[in-house]
Amino acid sequence: MPLTASQIAEQLHGEVVGDGSIELTGLAPADSAKPGDLTFAEKETYFAAAEGSQAAAILVPSGFTSSKKVLIRVPNARVAMAKLMPIFFPPDQHVPGIDPSAMIAPSAQIDPTCHIGPNCVIGARVRIGARSVLMGGNHLGRDCQLGDDVCLFPNVVIYPKCQIGHRVAIHAGSVIGSDGYGYVFDTSFHRKMLQVGNVIIGDDVEIGANAAIDCGALGSTVIGQGTKIDNLVHVAHNVTIGRHCLVMGQVGFAGSTRLGDYCVIASQSGIAGHLTLGHQATVGAKSGVMRDVPDKGTVLGIPALPDKQTKRQIIALQQLPELIHRMRELEKQVAELKAGEGLA
Repeated sequence: MPLTASQIAEQLHGEVVGDGSIELTGLAPADSAKPGDLTFAEKETYFAAAEGSQAAAILVPSGFTSSKKVLIRVPNARVAMAKLMPIFFPPDQHVPGIDPSAMIAPSAQIDPTCHIGPNCVIGARVRIGARSVLMGGNHLGRDCQLGDDVCLFPNVVIYPKCQIGHRVAIHAGSVIGSDGYGYVFDTSFHRKMLQVGNVIIGDDVEIGANAAIDCGALGSTVIGQGTKIDNLVHVAHNVTIGRHCLVMGQVGFAGSTRLGDYCVIASQSGIAGHLTLGHQATVGAKSGVMRDVPDKGTVLGIPALPDKQTKRQIIALQQLPELIHRMRELEKQVAELKAGEGLA
């Protein structure tokens, strides 16, 4: 259904500059926009490309003007785009009902508005809230609890006793509540330490594909409200991640580490066990964190150090070849001076 520029501006609490009655039928980047599309530009360089495109209108921050295109001015163009995406690209709708191939324990409680896809297995005393979706091939162990509007993509596995809040999305192949890595050396072999805890996931969390969140050894592994976890992340037993954290791909957390709220952990970083990362802590990509990080601290490198210290070390390493060359020249000059003194 097309929307006018004025209708979109109203939804975004923005303003139209130009013809507000123009109809917008799609959303596209400038290089592929067609007539009727809305595109966006955050910077002058992008704005020039947007003006030269076939798009009918441009979503921009305050301050932009154009003699060629209708503009929709908003406080933050990227945030506005995120709000518009579901309007132009609505998510798939899943019809309430249970596929005949699903295996459901008699004691499970499933809201009638849920969609249970093919080949799902739902264990004893599981509870699933309103409008939740299991797309297919999902396995929910006994005593799991899922809130309202949860979406499990294909082949997500939830181990027993895990608790998942409202509006949580978990992408394909992820495993929630698998055994933590717990062993104790007993005489001549490694004896397994049973992992009998669970995982608690707060509201509005999203977990990417093929992530593994281990259960607590005795207590709980906790993922806080609003946290977003990328693909291929491992969270070990008894880790606590605070609210609204961002965890990028291929990050690994060792056991019992605690993160505050609004932390950012960049890709391919490893966090040692039993550490504390304070509120708004940031870990740079490919870092090995072996010490606590204070509130608002930023660390980088292996081992991870305060970012300014690491950057000074990187700069010093880049200068090392020239320093070696200069040192050899000085050694050569000293040797020549010594040789000259010997001849005298």
